[in-house]
Amino acid sequence: MKAIALLLLASLAALAHAEEVGEVSTTFKLLSPNDKVIVEAFDDPSVQGVACYVSRAKTGGYQGALGLAKDPSRFSVACRQVGPIRFSQPLPPQEQVFKESASFVFKHVRVVRMVDAKRNVLTYLTYSDKLVDGSPDNAITAVAVLDQKIPLKK
Repeated sequence: MKAIALLLLASLAALAHAEEVGEVSTTFKLLSPNDKVIVEAFDDPSVQGVACYVSRAKTGGYQGALGLAKDPSRFSVACRQVGPIRFSQPLPPQEQVFKESASFVFKHVRVVRMVDAKRNVLTYLTYSDKLVDGSPDNAITAVAVLDQKIPLKK
């Protein structure tokens, strides 16, 4: 049981943490927070020199203020090379690099990195999931690695 708990903690530590870049209001609410679109940035935890930007809708109102609202499954992702690309370790073919709550308990926004070894490209997919059923809404972006081969886990 202890080993499982340590493994879960280690996997959570490997996920990136986002920093808010900015936000815009999309609706006006007189006495409670407005609905918004938030832009957040995070660095790929295993690939130095790659940053990703995720925009997502955030529900306002009283439920949003209390953290009880379910945010819509509308988001976008853009990842870019922001410096020399370096790999801290060989990459698995697919790995979750970002996860953030989009409702009180059951819904999350996720970003998964997939390695396109044939083209030497890092592909990032964002989507949401829920405990029972997720959403088919998704967005994708890619970063070509031009000056070196992406190291893959065997």
